[in-house]
Amino acid sequence: MRLPEFIEANRDAILAAWEEFARTREGAEHLDRAALRDHSASMLREIVADLRRSQSHDAGAHKARAEHDESVDGVDSAAQAHGAERAHHGFSVGEMVSEFRALRTSVLRLWTASRATLDADDISDLMRFNASVDQSIGESVTRFTSSIDESKDLFLAILSHDLRAPLQTVLMVTDHLATLPTHDTTQTVLVSRASRSVTRMIDLVDDLLDFTRSRMGAGLAIAPEPTDLSVLVEHAVEEIEAAHPQWAFEPHIDPNLWAPVDGARMRQVLANLLSNAVHHGDSSVPVSIRAFGTERTVVIDVANFGRIIPDGEIATLFSPFKKILADEPVASADHHLGLGLFITDRIVSAHNGHIDVTSSSEDGTTFRVTLPR
Repeated sequence: MRLPEFIEANRDAILAAWEEFARTREGAEHLDRAALRDHSASMLREIVADLRRSQSHDAGAHKARAEHDESVDGVDSAAQAHGAERAHHGFSVGEMVSEFRALRTSVLRLWTASRATLDADDISDLMRFNASVDQSIGESVTRFTSSIDESKDLFLAILSHDLRAPLQTVLMVTDHLATLPTHDTTQTVLVSRASRSVTRMIDLVDDLLDFTRSRMGAGLAIAPEPTDLSVLVEHAVEEIEAAHPQWAFEPHIDPNLWAPVDGARMRQVLANLLSNAVHHGDSSVPVSIRAFGTERTVVIDVANFGRIIPDGEIATLFSPFKKILADEPVASADHHLGLGLFITDRIVSAHNGHIDVTSSSEDGTTFRVTLPR
């Protein structure tokens, strides 16, 4: 009996072994029999169908490279659906993968026990079976991780949205208290600190909202209109000078830099780049801001001197949560999520522009934003 026929003839025993193993997983405490066997029968049918399907050498190579993990005609495979369900029921990815290991072991143990020797056809079936199980693992893991990421992003979106309203209320209260006459200097200082802290928290929440919108496919909303970027850059420099009076800034801004941009979003880009230059620069050397235009583009350079960024790190600068993932120690006043450059890159991309970064000991580090006119 060839392996496909053996699997069909012993389907109940194989599924019983699958169910028994799945029951031992940590996420399975409250699952009934149907949930424990989730999609296992369908996966076995797909594996059998795959074993019976003629396969060229190229098709086998493609499968080995996991090039068939996408849904076919919008319909998920049983393995993809299984990965999503196991994520929903709280399995870890390791527990889910171990189910496939148990399935593989159960089938091969029963099959080889029924065979005195393995001939060339059996060896071919064995190789095809392992490749098919491996493909199912790949599809399940891909969908499992995608489901987990979607759940995390949805949680962040809901959390960020729900946090913003009460924080805005607290900010209104602190702003009101700041306008009341008082001779208590301690109260004035505390209200000022509370207002700055709440403003920073709102900035963090806004970063999270932008991050989750981008991750969940909604993209960053922009409303482009003709805008003089020279004015935006001048205002951004004035704001960073007021926030960091101990720093020196050298702006070189050409006039009449008109381009179709979302003014609020571009202010966000400029604030992020200037703040980044301050946080990572050497305060003994001025931050240079240069804005100029060509016939088709507007270019904005923000340059500072500080730690040189190795070429290998430049490609990851715009990754989300880079600071947290790198586990970099930061002062409490500089706590942020590492989303600023990620969001900056998304905003510039939404304007059909791009950001380039260069870093050397001679010229310092320069972030160049290029926007179409």
